[in-house]
Amino acid sequence: MGKVRFLFALLAAKMYIPVMRLTGHNATNYPGQIAINICPDFLKYIGKPERIISVTGTNGKTTVNNMIVDIFEASGKKVLDNRAGSNTRTGLTTALIKGAKLSGKAKFDTAVFETDERSSLRIFPWIKPEFILVTNLFRDSIMRNGHPEFIGGLLTEYIPKESKLILNGDDLISCGIAPDNKRVYFGIDKLDTDVTECINLINDIRICPKCSGKLKYDYLRYHHIGRAHCEDCGFSSPEYDYHGFDIDKEKQTVTIADKNGSGVYDFVNDSIFNIYNMVSIVALFREMGYSHEDLVKYMRHAKVVESRYKLVEENGVKIITQLAKEKNALAISRAFDYVRELPGEKTVLLMMNCLYDEQHWSENTCWMYDCDFEFLNDENVKEIVVSGPRARDYRLRLLFAGVDDSKIRVCMDELEGAREIDMHKGDTVCVFHGVDSFDITQDVRKILVERAGKL
Repeated sequence: MGKVRFLFALLAAKMYIPVMRLTGHNATNYPGQIAINICPDFLKYIGKPERIISVTGTNGKTTVNNMIVDIFEASGKKVLDNRAGSNTRTGLTTALIKGAKLSGKAKFDTAVFETDERSSLRIFPWIKPEFILVTNLFRDSIMRNGHPEFIGGLLTEYIPKESKLILNGDDLISCGIAPDNKRVYFGIDKLDTDVTECINLINDIRICPKCSGKLKYDYLRYHHIGRAHCEDCGFSSPEYDYHGFDIDKEKQTVTIADKNGSGVYDFVNDSIFNIYNMVSIVALFREMGYSHEDLVKYMRHAKVVESRYKLVEENGVKIITQLAKEKNALAISRAFDYVRELPGEKTVLLMMNCLYDEQHWSENTCWMYDCDFEFLNDENVKEIVVSGPRARDYRLRLLFAGVDDSKIRVCMDELEGAREIDMHKGDTVCVFHGVDSFDITQDVRKILVERAGKL
C-alpha cells in the first residue's frame, strides 16, 4: 500500500508542477508539500542520486551551494539541485520529484542540495549525503534558531554516520559537530588585519568546549572566527587540510593549498566571507578527486548570485545592492564591515524589513543590539537613509552607535529613499535589503541607476 500511495503522490506532484508554472509560480516548494501530504514517508521511496552533496550552516550556504553547481556545470556535468528554491524538507522533496522518472527512479547520478540546518531532523533520516559541507555556525534569528550550540547539537544528532564532513577549522562551533564522522578542515592562514580581542558585539564561544576553561585566541578575524587554544586542558583549533593564504586584493587572487598541491584562484568576490566560501568549495572538489589545475579554470565560472550581491556602475557612480538578512545580527555586521572597508565616500540605504513577517507576528528587534551598527559610524559614510517599516528603529540604533543625527535621513517608503539619496559622481551607494525585499530592491536599483545616468 505504501508503494502505491507513493506512486500516486509522485504523479500528483508532477502534474502540479506545470500548473504552477502556468500561473507564474516557480514550483519549488508546494509540489513537495503535496507529495508529503499524500504520502508522509515519501522521502523513503523517492529515488535518490548515488552521490549527494549537502551544504548547510548559518551563513553562506546559498552562495556555496550555487557555486558548487556552477563548477559542476563548467566541468560539463549536469546535476540535480535546489538552487532556485526552498532548502527545507518540502523544497528538497520537490527537487527530487523533478529529478525522478514516473517510476520514482532518479534521473541524475549527482545532486547538490542546500539544506536548512534546522530542517536536518526531517531530511537526513531519508537523504544520506556522501559529503556535507558546513559553512559555519553563528547566532541567527533568536525566534527561530536560539543559539548556535543548539543547532550544532541538532546536526550532531541527525547527520548520517556515513557522511564525510567538510568543516571550517576556524569556527570552533561548527568544526566540533558529529565528532565520530570522517572529516576534513578548511581555513585561512593568519592575516595582517587579524586581532587578538574580539571587536564585535557577538562572540559565541569564549570558553573551552571541553573543560569550560577560558579560551585564549591566537588571533581573531571576526566574531568567534579565528584560532584558539585552552591553557587548562590543551584543546585547540584543528589543523587545516585545506587552507587559503597569500590573499592579494590588487590581483584579486588567493592561493589555496593542501598536502598534494596548490592553485592560485581568482576571487569570486573580495570579501573575506566569500574567500572562505571559495576555500570550502575547493576542499570539497579536491575530496572528490578534482585537480587544482581544473578547479582554477572551473572556479572562474562560479558567481555570487545577484540576489545576494550585485555591483552596477553608471556614469561614475557605483551602486551596490547586498542582501543583509534581517534578524540575523551577524550577517548584517559582516555586510556593514565589508562596506566600511570599501575605499572612498559611501552613502548607505537601509531597507532590511521583514515585509511578510509583519502579517504573522510582531518582529523581535533585539537583534539590532547584537549587530555592529557601529561600523557605520565612519567618517567615509557621509549619509545613511533608513527606510521602510523599521526606519525609526534603525535611526534609534544608529544614534546609539554614535552616528551623528545630521547624517541620518528617515524615509518611510523605500522608493522615496532611493529618490532622496544625496548622489554625486564618484560616489558609492550601498543598498542593504532583506530576504523579503528582492522585488522592491530591483525597483530601487532602477531608480538609482536612472538618477546616476542624469548626473
